[in-house]
Amino acid sequence: MSASKRQLGNLGEKIALDYLKKQNYHILDRNYQRKWGEIDIITSKDKEIVFVEVKTRKKNQNSFIGPEESVGFFKQKRLIRTAQTYLLKENYPPETNWQIDVIAVELDEQTRRANLRHIKNAVY
Repeated sequence: MSASKRQLGNLGEKIALDYLKKQNYHILDRNYQRKWGEIDIITSKDKEIVFVEVKTRKKNQNSFIGPEESVGFFKQKRLIRTAQTYLLKENYPPETNWQIDVIAVELDEQTRRANLRHIKNAVY
């Protein structure tokens, strides 16, 4: 991954973290990695574990496809497996409520603003 792409991703994750904190999510972990996948942010809210995939893109006037569209079938399967592994490794009981959300961040370089969309329970 190129340095500029990683910087863009880091900025998107920071924006997502700030948003989640303002929405009263409790941050449990970040960049949880296994050889088969990674989860950007792991949070809890209202007795539920929420795994968050953050997708960040620069705004493109010619594209109608949002960053969240890049979470395809195989990425979803990896997210599910990684989330289940986290729950097992951290000894959460089987009846624990959990979901996978996607936060899409579009950065507008001209206005220096970010548009954020939080898609809850996006992967199941």
